[in-house]
Amino acid sequence: MAKDPHGSEAVTRKVRVLVHSRFEEDESSPADDRFLFSYEVSIRNESDDTVQLISRRWVITDGNGDQQVVEGAGVVGHQPVLAPGESFEYTSFCPLPTPIGTMEGTYWMVTSDGGSFEAEIAPFTLAPPGMVN
Repeated sequence: MAKDPHGSEAVTRKVRVLVHSRFEEDESSPADDRFLFSYEVSIRNESDDTVQLISRRWVITDGNGDQQVVEGAGVVGHQPVLAPGESFEYTSFCPLPTPIGTMEGTYWMVTSDGGSFEAEIAPFTLAPPGMVN
């Protein structure tokens, strides 16, 4: 099976982060250099410990190679606590001035025993269908 260029998967300390992006054609305006993408994220705790997502750090790169770093508390207004076996899913959006780009990043997680780690968000592509294989 071919790898999905619009998606990614990473596992850090048994926290699995799956992402899939989609081009939002109806909300985009190529004539105005505005390309909108949605991305769906699933964060699944496959460990034996309870974890909480505290903050996020995204690195967004457009087709010109320009980078933007977006950091903040939680995701979509939440700092989810995930017991073993639980998952949290959300959808967000990313506008770009080019029809193609990439996103990657990390979630800052804390464990029930006070430890912390960065869960990887593996790189994925933002592009209209058929533009990348």
